[in-house]
Amino acid sequence: MTQSVVVQVGQCGNQVGCRFWDLALREHAAVNKKGIYDEALSSFFRNVDTRSGGDGHDISKGKICSLKARALLIDMEEGVVNEILQGPLRDVFDSKQLITDVSGSGNNWAVGHKLYGCQYRENIVEKLRKTAEHCDCLQCFFVIHSMGGGTGSGLGTFVLNLLEDEFPEVYRFVTSVYPSSEDDVIISPYNSVLAMKELNEHADCVLPIENESLFDIVNKIHQMVNSGKLGSIVKQNSLVTSSAGSTKAVQEKSFDAMNNIIANLLLNLTSSARFEGSLNMDLNEISMNLVPFPRLHYLVSSLTPLYTLADVNVPSRRLDQMFSDAFSRDHQLIQADPKHSLYLACALLVRGNVQVSDLRRNIERLKPSMHFVSWNQEGWKTGLCSVPPVGHSHSLLALANNTCVKPTFMELKDRFMRLYKKKAHLHHYLHIDGMEQSCFSEAISSLSDLIEEYNELDATKGGPRIDPSRLKIAV
Repeated sequence: MTQSVVVQVGQCGNQVGCRFWDLALREHAAVNKKGIYDEALSSFFRNVDTRSGGDGHDISKGKICSLKARALLIDMEEGVVNEILQGPLRDVFDSKQLITDVSGSGNNWAVGHKLYGCQYRENIVEKLRKTAEHCDCLQCFFVIHSMGGGTGSGLGTFVLNLLEDEFPEVYRFVTSVYPSSEDDVIISPYNSVLAMKELNEHADCVLPIENESLFDIVNKIHQMVNSGKLGSIVKQNSLVTSSAGSTKAVQEKSFDAMNNIIANLLLNLTSSARFEGSLNMDLNEISMNLVPFPRLHYLVSSLTPLYTLADVNVPSRRLDQMFSDAFSRDHQLIQADPKHSLYLACALLVRGNVQVSDLRRNIERLKPSMHFVSWNQEGWKTGLCSVPPVGHSHSLLALANNTCVKPTFMELKDRFMRLYKKKAHLHHYLHIDGMEQSCFSEAISSLSDLIEEYNELDATKGGPRIDPSRLKIAV
């Protein structure tokens, strides 16, 4: 069994990370009734004997003593991390896994990347190495951050660079939350484009997630709940709604519900690393099969059901319907249109009692409506994990490498240029040591090149499918 480490950076990264650890513990509790530390748990948790005082030593098998998340929590404001340490998960994180400051990054990429990056570099490297030393076979780093703020975008991408320098062989999977066009941080387009350059160069795989899509999904769930359709009943202690089970609390703190959806995406993504399955997919296989060109590593994710962990009593969808849902825009975590764009490859990660024949049948059914690039018509990767999410019989995560991400990047470029043409707010960045105007021109150039690469692929859509000639064998 391999191990993975989660690095959560900034307010958004830590809030999403906190939801992930909470839901992961619930999933393992539902399966691991005897409280035994097994291979499934070891993939994301250490078992530490804290009775001996000090750090305690790791116990590789037997009863669970004290579970510690394989995680590093970084934020340049203390608020969110302190909240986690006072909450129900306080014992899951070690004080040696935390890096905090008090002043924050002021929504400024340069402060996070250049200032705090230099200041905390040694500390971050040391803690990453310590976390890695506790792994027998470190396979993957998951970085969770947002693009619009200062710490998430700036320090988050700085950590990504460090991971590449210190652990070049270990796979880097990034979950990036993109701000909406109505974002209240006026300089979020600067932060996002500066961060995009780093993602282009240093990530193996990026799951872009849009705040707007999450907000739409949460609203749809509440419309269903309030309209009484599908005989839906809000469960007490529901996770999408609130601890009191009242829908009123959602309007007050809708981020909880949005973070929950991202956490469920990560649960499904890591399920084959955490549980047994008849067709388990290695995390490295996602990059190997879905990323044919190194820079085009942005994957569109869609998730069904969206009510994981029994937030709402919705009747179980028929299996075929679940596959159709996964390719509908309502279930995507980014506002895009893959069906009218070009697929480079697609992965289906299924959980629950689903047969390989069901998978094959649905792929054949859906394939005619999807445009695959001419040289990869059979570009499907499938994974089957036998353990379903809590409260459901099965679930599906679809990951598509598709040119439909291009409009998201084009809109980001437009928003950046509207500010940059006027040189608006640049002085906030340029007074930081090491930050020069060339950083902006290089970042927008990197984004323009990425968009152009997608344009070139789009231009081949609908062209004749030419099978390459075979080597002639003399008889």
